[in-house]
Amino acid sequence: MSKLDELIAELCPDGVEYIPLGEVLKNNNAPNSISKKYYKDNGDIPIIDQSQVYIAGYTDDESAVPPILPCIIFGDHTRVVKYADRKFAQGDSGTKVFIPVTEDLNTKYIYYAFCNIDIPSRGYNRHWTIAKNIKIPLPPLPVQQEIVRILDNFTELTAELTAELTAELTARRKQYEYYRDLLLTFDDDVPKVRLDKVTTITRGVRVVKSQLTETGTYPVFQNSMTPLGYYEKSNFNKNTVFIIGAGAAGEIGYSKIDFWAADDCYCLTCSDRLQSRFLYYAILCQKSYLLSRVRRASVPRLARSVIERLEIPVPPLKEQERIVAILDRFDALCNDLTSGIPAEIEARQKQYEYYRDKLLSFKEVTA
Repeated sequence: MSKLDELIAELCPDGVEYIPLGEVLKNNNAPNSISKKYYKDNGDIPIIDQSQVYIAGYTDDESAVPPILPCIIFGDHTRVVKYADRKFAQGDSGTKVFIPVTEDLNTKYIYYAFCNIDIPSRGYNRHWTIAKNIKIPLPPLPVQQEIVRILDNFTELTAELTAELTAELTARRKQYEYYRDLLLTFDDDVPKVRLDKVTTITRGVRVVKSQLTETGTYPVFQNSMTPLGYYEKSNFNKNTVFIIGAGAAGEIGYSKIDFWAADDCYCLTCSDRLQSRFLYYAILCQKSYLLSRVRRASVPRLARSVIERLEIPVPPLKEQERIVAILDRFDALCNDLTSGIPAEIEARQKQYEYYRDKLLSFKEVTA
């Protein structure tokens, strides 16, 4: 029997109370908060706000330092939960800072329990009004402390492994880009041809968000690589290359399934001289050029004429297929979420969340 099992058997064998977050946390906000426009790249005090990154900037403003440590930081708009046990300054106005209401509550335990709950999204609206009513288990303090010890060790091990895998992924991506560029560099005997000579470039058709669903068969690509939603119909077949013309202008996509391209997408249908996957890799090699031609206005835009004039090498089809086979293996290692390094990173995170959930699951008893 583990130490945790012994403590539970001794102190709470019949279960524990579940208490709403709003009853176990109280406000610990600093007298002032730092507006984003005053964030600095350097300073004596790190700024923690509601963004995904842990340290968002720096300041020297002591009035933005919360009065009590350790504490929990909650992003009222983002649902991001953070923990701080060292001096920091409170960031933008959506940041809420809390401490436990009594000394028989472990701050780090409540942080882990807070992270473990599922807070429904309300878009950019306030989320504390929802979160404060969600209940968390509150075992006796010795049990809280033992759970914190276990999760701290597990967090550290997971972070170390994730850092190692991320470093490996970065190295493999650099290697991939090097070999991609090398494989797609040819002598003068391989012609370079404008895209409008070897592809048919078609602009997508506008749809409005009210026509879309959150899940479905056909993803809709509009102004980013993330689907805008899902539509009941498709207007392009699978294995089609597309380039974003507005918003994330210059980004290059390749859909392995049928999809709907909206009016900010330019889709490229290959002639019989060109293999679509080869076209995708050839354009990726020139992504920096496409990005350099984006007009930076209120909405970044890439002109169709830039795409039409882009030149790519067109070797024989057998050579295209050979190159694609090599690059697809590299691509799976570096980017595939079902295999390769990204999948391993995702698996480690899911494993951590699974054990955190197990440690924070108790039989509930009424007070």
